[in-house]
Amino acid sequence: MHFVGVDLAWGERKPSGLAVIDEEGRLLHVSAVRTDDEIVTALAPYVEGECLVAIDAPLIVTNPTGNRPAEARLNRDFARFDAGAYPANTGKPEFREQPRGARVATRLKLDMNPRSGRARRAIEVYPSPATVALFRLGRTLKYKNKSGRDIEQLRAELMVLIGLLEGLASAVPPLVVDGEPWRALRSAVETASRKSELRVVEDQVDAVVCAYVGLFATRCPAQTTTYGDFATGYIVTPTLPSDLVPTPRGRTTGVVHDPGAAVREYSQRQAELRSATDLFVRLVTSVLDDAGINYLTITGRTKSVASFASKATRTLEGRPLYRDPLREITDQIGLRVITYVHSDVQAVAGLLDDAVEIFDDRDMGQETASQGRFGYASRHLLIGLDPGREDQPDYVALRGLRAQVQIRTVLQHAWAEFEHDIRYKGTIPDAHVPDFDRRFTLAAGLLELADQEFSTIRDRLRAPMTVAIPEPGGDDPRISPRELAAFLAGQYADAGWSRTEHYTWIAGLVLELGITSLAELGDTLRSIEAETLAERMDYRYPPGAVRRLDDALLWTYGDAYVELRGNAHRVPALRARLSRMRGADPSSRP
Repeated sequence: MHFVGVDLAWGERKPSGLAVIDEEGRLLHVSAVRTDDEIVTALAPYVEGECLVAIDAPLIVTNPTGNRPAEARLNRDFARFDAGAYPANTGKPEFREQPRGARVATRLKLDMNPRSGRARRAIEVYPSPATVALFRLGRTLKYKNKSGRDIEQLRAELMVLIGLLEGLASAVPPLVVDGEPWRALRSAVETASRKSELRVVEDQVDAVVCAYVGLFATRCPAQTTTYGDFATGYIVTPTLPSDLVPTPRGRTTGVVHDPGAAVREYSQRQAELRSATDLFVRLVTSVLDDAGINYLTITGRTKSVASFASKATRTLEGRPLYRDPLREITDQIGLRVITYVHSDVQAVAGLLDDAVEIFDDRDMGQETASQGRFGYASRHLLIGLDPGREDQPDYVALRGLRAQVQIRTVLQHAWAEFEHDIRYKGTIPDAHVPDFDRRFTLAAGLLELADQEFSTIRDRLRAPMTVAIPEPGGDDPRISPRELAAFLAGQYADAGWSRTEHYTWIAGLVLELGITSLAELGDTLRSIEAETLAERMDYRYPPGAVRRLDDALLWTYGDAYVELRGNAHRVPALRARLSRMRGADPSSRP
């Protein structure tokens, strides 16, 4: 089934926006056309079968003057949000005979009755109240060209709407706008130099809203309101939340809860936050790699505009949950570290405590256990840049920013993702909720036991450690990474596994030093004062085998090791470690 959105202009001289999404909410088509013939031609492939065409234009107009009953009723709810409907009546030339919306629907052979159960239908929708209801806006976004609005204001407001629509990827139902046509629309808004250029994009974005309203009305009928009826005209829109209040107008005294303004500012900052997210990922990755922690993944995400808007507008007992959303919503940047075993969760948290500033630390698993329950388990840290890094060029962009870091094992992650998907994206009948709760609790308990067993298995395997390392090509002059891994397992029997790719990387550094055999490497390591090195480094957590070798080579070769080509990306970190190895007198060699 296709859901089609049509942002219909009053006449054929101005552009009309068209958009099509499929049953899964994926955007298939977006364009701007002018004539009825162009509309019919463009939509023909999508309306041959089952479809719902949501048209932003009156379909049925019978009243000679004033508002239609549908408009009067909608205005009672939405006018205070600046989302009231303009009056449609037969006294206006465009509605005197057949309205253009009805003409297009007729040419497409669509049933216009909103209560119809037929497979091919058209309905009248209105984007302004839809966006207020969907995104809990205190007032409509001001991206329509009116007197007193300059191009930068129009651009900013339209970018907010674009961000909100992109955030619907995780909504119910979802809207997925990740293809080239949508990226082209976004780029057109960012680069527009005239209001007319924005107008063409605006029509197409509105069409996407219309198409989504059609999908929403089909999937969520209990959250949809139809104002009016088939006899006198109607408008279909997502239902206005009962607790939503309009943003105050004009000047006010004291602190004003204005989530709409916060959403606008957040939308404008999101590109900057996306870059900061990448930097935080690089920072955390460097910390864990430097310590030799063997983790599964480190990922980051920047909160979508829609998700921020939803959170910024939350209330508790009728009062705003956030008075200052931009400051109080702390998960605008989110990182997730997935480890293999539970003991590494504490190791990661401890390493970050040494490397960044920790503003908050919550062990959700411990909180759950303290209540005598099994369930969600994850370590949540709120981190910021350590003052010592603020002047480093690589991280200067992170000054003043914070990021939430979730640390969990792969089994904890699997439980959390599955539980979230079932509870928040699926539908559990009320009668089955107790049974599902019991089963999720049972699964959490079993996974906690499995985590403990995996930790035991790893501890027992550390002595005879073997690692599956892919072999390089036959002309690679390095010591084989696989042979190096086996050698280090014997050399550092108490060390943990390192990440697979790190064995290949350290083999390259060994070659840069001119070491081409395990015998040469063994001779080098035998000359090291291992106890003194370990005492100087004061490892808080057992480092991986590659980190142990890395420190041993730094101890032996000093500045020459720091200056290797393969170490160019981490010179400051190596110099700090070398200074630590040299103890109180940095000028003395170990």
